[in-house]
Amino acid sequence: MKPENLEACTFTWADLGDIDTGRPNLGQEVPVIVYRLGQYALREAIALRYGNEVAAGILRDAGWIAGREYCRNALDVSLPPAAFVDGLQKSLAELRVGVLRLEHVDAPSLTMTMTVSEDLDCSGLPVTGTTVCDYDEGFIAGILHAYLGVDFHVQEIDCWATGDRTCRFSVQPEPSRT
Repeated sequence: MKPENLEACTFTWADLGDIDTGRPNLGQEVPVIVYRLGQYALREAIALRYGNEVAAGILRDAGWIAGREYCRNALDVSLPPAAFVDGLQKSLAELRVGVLRLEHVDAPSLTMTMTVSEDLDCSGLPVTGTTVCDYDEGFIAGILHAYLGVDFHVQEIDCWATGDRTCRFSVQPEPSRT
């Protein structure tokens, strides 16, 4: 789902800066543990102040904004769907975000089921019985919106933290708002 008040968003890809210039010795690579430390500490701080539901929503919105910018700047949106998905899969694997697979696609209805294995956000986490990839839900929705111009509802239905060995997402267009 597209974040509310998106027109007020000022973040762009350029805000990420010139990493090669800024990190001439350390470079682009960062261990997954450092990424997760930041994400889960931020999630906890938001949840302590506003509750778990608000924290999940904020992470989902942040993922949507990131997915939109990622698609606009790192992917070729002029490609037909199969080639676009192939490019997305390659890009996510190269950046070590995860291994994306489409399990089911119904092109006329724009519904699909996809998995992300070796997920940056949760693979290897303790089993808690709760899905945790709110950011990923938004990231996928933002990518698809930037590519197709459609608002999507993305819901994680399986997660490492629920005892599964891959994250599985149900993707469907948001109902039209009239």
